[in-house]
Amino acid sequence: MGINSESDIAANLQIGPTTEGMVRIYVEGEGVSLPLDFDPEEAEEIAEELLGSAKKARKMLEGKGGKGKKG
Repeated sequence: MGINSESDIAANLQIGPTTEGMVRIYVEGEGVSLPLDFDPEEAEEIAEELLGSAKKARKMLEGKGGKGKKG
């Protein structure tokens, strides 16, 4: 499965700090419980990648005449 593959799988996502000073991204779905821990610097890099990807996706929507969400 690649980044552009659609899926019918539903999952819950939680993000927060751990008591050990890490940032945890916790993904839980049917038969899956996946805690992913990152040090604060890695978490900031991930956040920057998310923001950059959101900006690119928004531009792609605008180029197709879509409005996307504003928030």
